[in-house]
Order: sequence, then structure tokens, then C-alpha cells
Amino acid sequence: MSSAIHISSKYIPSSDSTLPALALQVTQLLGSYMLWIGTTEDPPEQVDTAALHGALAKDWACAMPSINSAMQPPGTSIFSSPSSDFALAMAQRLATRFKKQIFLSIDVPPAFVSLGQAPRLLLAVERAIIGALKDMESDRE
Repeated sequence: MSSAIHISSKYIPSSDSTLPALALQVTQLLGSYMLWIGTTEDPPEQVDTAALHGALAKDWACAMPSINSAMQPPGTSIFSSPSSDFALAMAQRLATRFKKQIFLSIDVPPAFVSLGQAPRLLLAVERAIIGALKDMESDRE
């Protein structure tokens, strides 16, 4: 009998020399995903432990897919700060796209926000998550 919960980690190398590599941990539950993504200095072979060096509740949100596609998906910030408030909007986009409940924790160093690199880094974060979830969804079919 296989477990209904599956945890996987993925190393995402930087596509831009000014941005750090990312580590993504996906906990696949029944009808939902719990995601932690953060920057990492760990080598790819240690990606399974990267989340242990990060902060789960730095910017954490939950979103549900909307029943009505014309409405914004319901969601809430679980933890956030004025310097890091990106997870809610991204969780809502992911819930809409994948039609699943999304728990999303984004661990972005404040230095990237203050240096104005947050938009580029967050785009890389969202692309990495979408790519990983698409792969997981196609593996289930």
C-alpha cells in the first residue's frame, strides 16, 4: 500500500549569475501541496537538507482554488512581514492553475528585496514551482 503523502526536494540552479540557486521541497498531500522554496548555498546533492537551513514561516500563505473561475481564489497569509509578503498572491495563482489547495512558504533573503532584485528572484521562484508541479502532475497520469 503506497502512502498518500509524498515528499520530494528539487535543486534549481540559477539561470542568472546575480541570483542564487533555489531549493524546493514539495509535500504532496491528498488534493493539496505544501511547498517550501528558498535560496540555497548547499550543493545539489544536499538539496534534501536545504529546508532545514531555511525559515518555514518567513512568508507563508494558504490558498484554495475558487469555485467560480471569475473570482479570485480565497487565501490567507499565515505568517508574513512587511519586507516579505509575496506568498499569498503566488499561492492564489498556483491554486488557480493546479486546482488544488496550496500551502506556500517563500524564504527569500531580505537583502534581495532591499536591493531591488525581488521581482526577478520571485519570477524564478514561481517558474521553478510551476515546473516542479507540472512534472508531478504528469507523473500521476
